Amino acid sequence: MSFRPADFRHAVLGAAVALTFALSAGAVTAQDARPAAASSAAPAAAASAAAPAAAAPAEAATAAVKPGDATAGQGKAAACGACHGIDGNSTDPQYPKLAGQHESYIARQLTSFKDGKRQNPIMFGMTAPLSEQDMHDIGAYFAAKQSRPGVADEALVALGQKLYREGDAGRGIPACMACHLIDGRGNPGAIYPQLAGQHAQYVEATLKSWHDGTVWGDDAHAQIMPAIARKLEPKDITALASYIEGLHAADGGDAAAAAAP
Repeated sequence: MSFRPADFRHAVLGAAVALTFALSAGAVTAQDARPAAASSAAPAAAASAAAPAAAAPAEAATAAVKPGDATAGQGKAAACGACHGIDGNSTDPQYPKLAGQHESYIARQLTSFKDGKRQNPIMFGMTAPLSEQDMHDIGAYFAAKQSRPGVADEALVALGQKLYREGDAGRGIPACMACHLIDGRGNPGAIYPQLAGQHAQYVEATLKSWHDGTVWGDDAHAQIMPAIARKLEPKDITALASYIEGLHAADGGDAAAAAAP
């Protein structure tokens, strides 16, 4: 099962109808409320009754988002499974694996899709109804799953490993492991994603997109990878993508050695 443009148009149309209904219902409720307020005997009582209503939005605005709940996120993430796999291990390499990805990173990307900073018509529609808490719950659900390891192309390991572990100082390319760690686990505190085991096809397409000028936002954090990708040659991108797919932590051994098939 996968999402198609027609499904997306239907989803957007459905959302528009629901929103119109909700706004209409709100208008009717407001009209019904006016006579009741006008017939109030005591202005002081009316003011007292209005106070909780005025306070409610302020309380909602200041309510802190709680850490993601994986149990709650399971139901909310059900629709994600069509492309990303029920457990976050997508079988179609054009869609990224989400299993084991950090909650903070997933929530950030979902927010970017919803705000339109990261352009994707399917994801824009999927994120439209999500609250910030929903995004963290979905992130927590996938973060609790185990990512299945991939296999690198042996012919590409040498170049991929060199760039990942050492970078290329002469071209101003930093080592990938400086942010994503030697075994590709990433850094949730800095919101640097896990890379280990990610589909080479997805990584390569993403790096090429950044190389060609695509950005996922206007803040400093979103500018990091496009600036680096522009310095990569096509062969670098292919080698890095393959190496990353085969990268995973090895029990009792060098994590990077697991990148080789």
